[in-house]
Amino acid sequence: MKTGTPGFVGARLREAREARGLTAISLAELLRVTRSAVSYYETGATSPQPEVMERMVSVLNVKPDFFFRPVAEGEDIEPVFYRSMASATKEARLRGQRRYRWLKEIVAYLRQYVSLPRVNFPGLDVGDKWKTLSPTDIEIAATDVRRFWRLGDGPISDVMLLAENNGAIATRLEMGTAALDAFSAWDAKDRAPYVVLGSDKNASVRSRYDLAHELGHLVLHNNVDRSRLSSSVDFKLIEEQAHRFAGAFLVPAETFSADVFVPSLDAFRALKTKWRTSIGMMIHRAQDLGLVGGDQAQKLWISYNRRGWRTNEPLDDKLPVEEPRVLRRAFEVLIDAGIQSRAQITSRFPFSTNDVEELAGLPHGFLDEDSPYVWAITTLGKR
Repeated sequence: MKTGTPGFVGARLREAREARGLTAISLAELLRVTRSAVSYYETGATSPQPEVMERMVSVLNVKPDFFFRPVAEGEDIEPVFYRSMASATKEARLRGQRRYRWLKEIVAYLRQYVSLPRVNFPGLDVGDKWKTLSPTDIEIAATDVRRFWRLGDGPISDVMLLAENNGAIATRLEMGTAALDAFSAWDAKDRAPYVVLGSDKNASVRSRYDLAHELGHLVLHNNVDRSRLSSSVDFKLIEEQAHRFAGAFLVPAETFSADVFVPSLDAFRALKTKWRTSIGMMIHRAQDLGLVGGDQAQKLWISYNRRGWRTNEPLDDKLPVEEPRVLRRAFEVLIDAGIQSRAQITSRFPFSTNDVEELAGLPHGFLDEDSPYVWAITTLGKR
């Protein structure tokens, strides 16, 4: 009589499947089992035979011990702010959230050896009053954050560096859908802010805006109950508030208004390298600030679309993308200082080396034993 795999934790199979963006039917085909067999494995009704277990490890690219780890109570209790809650993005959201869990494991590991930048986010005391915030309140909040971080009212040279230096944990991942640009959350365990940005669209201005948008969530919505995100009305309001915050944070009203002598596409194009925001975003900002009226804004959008800028704007390929660097440098410190070897690092995690490299922003192959990558970094979060 055949036996299964004693100690197999079905919830981990579902986690790995969702992290790879696979449906249960797709996984069943790859494992050469039935759809119901996958369901039984995931619910714990049965466990896989050894030969199926071997295929699981290969197909899902995780180590065997991944499937034997108990699931801690409350692993996913914090609200996660996604740009879209549509059914079309459900698979991508699940994939992102599973990999976010793996990212937190990597950070917990690094914290054993390296002091990451401390969390230095302002407490604006919004609490449960977020539903009553006016556009003016949000403009003030964005200014307060700038003041807290000792920024002036000019362009921010590097939003990613700013966020990481103030304790944000950031990474880039392929989201797998154009409808999901980024997501963020406050980790319930260590109270650190996490931001996951999509690497699918490699445009600097888009990425800076996405990061500023997520900073808006982290500052304004840190006490929002996760059940609110399932309400279409509340979700729409939360997103609108984060959009307004991003515009106000990146492009302060007074200094931007002083730059806009004539609100035209050519004028906004000339300002793009200064403010490092998209032309489209500047049109929205000009509307928010009353620099253009409804009719004028409509004409700008018509001309914007006719020029083909909806897909690709001028200078998108010229401005460098701001990359996360804190986690990468932490791993560099571990290896350069001889605190941990590459073999020790890779043996610590039950998922693949490629996952660790991608989540930490490491070059592909960095954790290979014969890796040529060597850096001597002593300070994290600084450039």
